[in-house]
Amino acid sequence: MTVTITLIGGPTALIEVDGFRLLTDPTFDEPGAYQLPHVRLEKLVGPAVSAHDVGEVDAVLLSHDQHSDNLDHSGRDFLKSAKRVLTTEVGAKRLGGHAEGFAPWASTELTGKNGHSLIISATPARHGPAGIEPLAGDVIGFVVSSSKLGSRPIYISGDTVWYDGVAEVARRFKAGVVLPFAGAAQTRGPFHITMDTNDTIETARAFPDAVIVPVHTEGWKHFRESADDLRATFDTLGFGPRLRILEPGVATIIEPLCAA
Repeated sequence: MTVTITLIGGPTALIEVDGFRLLTDPTFDEPGAYQLPHVRLEKLVGPAVSAHDVGEVDAVLLSHDQHSDNLDHSGRDFLKSAKRVLTTEVGAKRLGGHAEGFAPWASTELTGKNGHSLIISATPARHGPAGIEPLAGDVIGFVVSSSKLGSRPIYISGDTVWYDGVAEVARRFKAGVVLPFAGAAQTRGPFHITMDTNDTIETARAFPDAVIVPVHTEGWKHFRESADDLRATFDTLGFGPRLRILEPGVATIIEPLCAA
């Protein structure tokens, strides 16, 4: 199985696999500020690919709908053109339209004209330390599993830190490609609400033969760590060969490693 991933910016990536086109958390606005009820977010870099140039997708995999660094104004417009929008149960109720809500471990199937299909499974996520749930709201990640013989799943963490829920994903799915939402985002206090370098290393250890393709590392003021920080940490600890840093706007072929 060959996977092609194009980083658009922040958490937004186009994933192409087996003839399907999937888009994670759509953010297509140009730089600017967003005043949320309890925090102000500032976008520093615009998208590397416009919503128009992304074109039609088979599904949007939306980890949550309440934060502008995961779903901005242009992203909300983009949802209208997507064939399917998969998100949290409460998020689907807020968004309405054709958004579909999923609890962790629930799944759905995408069918294609080529006879292939994808199973999309929702996975647990926690948007910060224990106790953050009433403030951060519900979040999910996704596992994409192909019906193609010999393929391995793709795990998209969504906005989460490393915790037991992510460890359980690793126990259930032997993913060949993992997209951790990193960047050590901080908005409410001196704690991070997405993976920092330590969390990302723990994730790499939990998926011992997966290619690690981080997103959510640049473009926003509240991101505290960069892809360069991940590179330095992975190289120091001997995980460097498994890390793939994407250049924004460049479609990059990711070849999963052979399972151990």
